[in-house]
Amino acid sequence: MAELTGRCLCGAIRYRVAGEPLWVSHCHCKSCRRATGAPLTTYAGFPSERFAWTAGTPSTFASSPGVTRTFCGRCGTSLTYQGERWAGETHVLVATLDRPEAVTPTGEAFVEERLPWLHLAPPRAAEQAEPPASASTG
Repeated sequence: MAELTGRCLCGAIRYRVAGEPLWVSHCHCKSCRRATGAPLTTYAGFPSERFAWTAGTPSTFASSPGVTRTFCGRCGTSLTYQGERWAGETHVLVATLDRPEAVTPTGEAFVEERLPWLHLAPPRAAEQAEPPASASTG
């Protein structure tokens, strides 16, 4: 995978990431659900040096200590997550990729917070009770 691109709903904010993600995982934590308005969020983690904004400047929100989330100030689309716990990584919301089908989740984080009515086929790799060392929360 050479490069992936993504954007917000209105197209004002665009980004690109180079190379393969370090990991791709569903997150069930309450913070991610509230930040996105969705029953779960799927992230792909990349080294921050391989991530770049290519159009516009996103708004930021410190959702908890050591956590910064970005979003489009015009249309409200959540775009990325960065946390001190995963220094040097940028976590991209997979749904904002131009080709979200290019990455496949292989794990789940914070399954203890999963909504009881949400039933998914297990990710390709074994389901994880704990987040990988580089999965987001916040």
